[in-house]
Amino acid sequence: MVFHVKAPILGFESITQLELMKIDDIFMRLQSPETLEPSFTLINPFVLRSYAFDIPAVLQEKLGIDDQSNLLVYNIVMIQSPIEKSTVNFAAPLIFNTDTHCMAQHIINDHPEYGVIEPIDSFFTKEA
Repeated sequence: MVFHVKAPILGFESITQLELMKIDDIFMRLQSPETLEPSFTLINPFVLRSYAFDIPAVLQEKLGIDDQSNLLVYNIVMIQSPIEKSTVNFAAPLIFNTDTHCMAQHIINDHPEYGVIEPIDSFFTKEA
């Protein structure tokens, strides 16, 4: 599904459309529909941790969000090998309104517990 970027992804301010594609139940790919670059791997944050934040009214307006909106939230993940060494940016989620086909990156300033580079293995239980 192609989304119109209403608030840019940091460092990619000139990108106006991105396509969201499912990899599996946890991961998605986000890339330019024309050039295939940039390309981001995204993760569903809710499979890793409790995760909640408020969407500012300005962003709700840009994305056309109301009480009945169907939203998706994903975070950019930097894939490493092995996968346990990958890191997640919880401080800047991507919000997708599947009803309006609009998306935006939101920088969370009021939740210091959400880091920019959090190791994915810190969310897995170690077996003895």
